[in-house]
Amino acid sequence: MALKVVGAGLGRSGTMSMKLALEQLGLGPCHHMIEVFQHLESVPWWVAAAQGRPDWDLIFKDYVACVDYPSARYWREIADHYPNAKVLLTVRDPDTWFESTQATIFAPGGVTANPPEPMKEFLGAITGDFQGHLHERAFMTDYFRRHTDAVKAAIAPERLLVYEAGEGWERLCAFLGVPVPDTPFPKANTREDFPAAVANIRTEAGLS
Repeated sequence: MALKVVGAGLGRSGTMSMKLALEQLGLGPCHHMIEVFQHLESVPWWVAAAQGRPDWDLIFKDYVACVDYPSARYWREIADHYPNAKVLLTVRDPDTWFESTQATIFAPGGVTANPPEPMKEFLGAITGDFQGHLHERAFMTDYFRRHTDAVKAAIAPERLLVYEAGEGWERLCAFLGVPVPDTPFPKANTREDFPAAVANIRTEAGLS
């Protein structure tokens, strides 16, 4: 199946909540980094993509949408491959984003700093643009802003929604052309939830 939504927002910009929201709206399954850990057979496919040999139809054969890493690393290529897909850019205050990354995905001593052997090349490709600068606030917040500007410049306005994390259903549903649910917008993968979630994922994937 062809993707209908391409998520260009960086990890820790509300992407897990957005995954759940899209699936609730009928645009699922939605690919997210968690899917990679649950399907380690896909890691070589992503490594091939990093090497310039992507097979997007294989990677996304079971998905309707994608958000978070690793998709956010290849948003331009994926959006080009699926020209009829809408592009969703999740954003938040860059400093708040940076602080969130330091407590979670880019935490010193965390999975990005010390990836398990099967994931080293895969994670290295994702962080290649900022490896060596993960803990530098000025560099990373500038990177976040430049990423946002690049997406806005590349994607036609009618195809793009810039979505502020936590803003709710209305603009998202209008953009996707679906009814607004009568339930609260999902909230998941908070800083407090993250350590236990990662430990559980690693155990299930046999990476502990």
